[in-house]
Amino acid sequence: MKIAVVIPCYKVAGSILDVIASIGPEVSAIYVVDDACPQSSGNLVQEQCDDTRVRVLFHNRNQGVGGAVITGYQEAVQDGADIIVKLDGDGQMDAGLIPYFVEPIQTGEADYTKGNRFYEIESVTRMPAVRMIGNAGLSFLTKLSSGYWGLFDPTNGFTAISARVVAYLPLDKLARGYFFESDMLFRLNTLRAVVVDLPADAIYGDEISNLKIVKELPRFAVKNLTNFCKRILYNYFIRGFNYASLELVLGIGLTGFGVIFGLVHWLRGLQMESFASAGTVMLAGLSIMIGIQMLLGFLQYDISNQPTMALQRKIRPRALDRQQSHKKRSAP
Repeated sequence: MKIAVVIPCYKVAGSILDVIASIGPEVSAIYVVDDACPQSSGNLVQEQCDDTRVRVLFHNRNQGVGGAVITGYQEAVQDGADIIVKLDGDGQMDAGLIPYFVEPIQTGEADYTKGNRFYEIESVTRMPAVRMIGNAGLSFLTKLSSGYWGLFDPTNGFTAISARVVAYLPLDKLARGYFFESDMLFRLNTLRAVVVDLPADAIYGDEISNLKIVKELPRFAVKNLTNFCKRILYNYFIRGFNYASLELVLGIGLTGFGVIFGLVHWLRGLQMESFASAGTVMLAGLSIMIGIQMLLGFLQYDISNQPTMALQRKIRPRALDRQQSHKKRSAP
């Protein structure tokens, strides 16, 4: 299979040449995307890199890491890549792991693989405390929004994806900034793609991360909750309807009824200086308990409802679809 690597570049002039040099011969194409880098990383690569696999793409304005990756994805798909790996240009990712990341996709076991820096205790102890705490919070929010409850480290940008799956992603709707990785998981879940977490240690040096966890966490929370609502609507009410859908509706309804009913009678009792009847308390309490039990049942189903068959095995390449469509239109 033809393997391509996409490297978004923003303030990585000091490391980008070393990153390119570390990429092995298993890769046939490298797309360096200069995202309006103030250090002119793209020009640096053009002037000092003699690797014939490298092609430099430029953005006139900064689009964020997501925008740079999407540009690379589009070029790689057009050039016939089968698997597309995304590496950061800051040198924190070990390019020697590329064969390890593409293997599950080559064998048809996965559609998308991503790194997990938290897999081994030794890796966690080397991680700065702020990054570790921030990533733990972001991971929970991403589990909730994407539905991939077994994944961790959502902001890890070391990923590989089948080009067939890229062709089915709504690239125009994907987040362009740092939320790109989390939004990608949400979009992949709506396609029922198989995603696999792989251990991948990060290499920390003197570089300064452009991702400010404290600043981005509130934004991530709002966007993840929005994606969670979209995912539930798509998967449980538009594309499918089952007993888990009923559990969710009844659970929300009963819990809401119990809370409101109990609160109204409690406030009324305060005004009238009297206690609610045993029947009122039982009705409110029983509604809340049954409602919570149903919500927990829905959550259990959602956690276990993971895609098992790789999407790339179920779909044809977009190019083949277009070819078949053209044949039908041209048929007499």
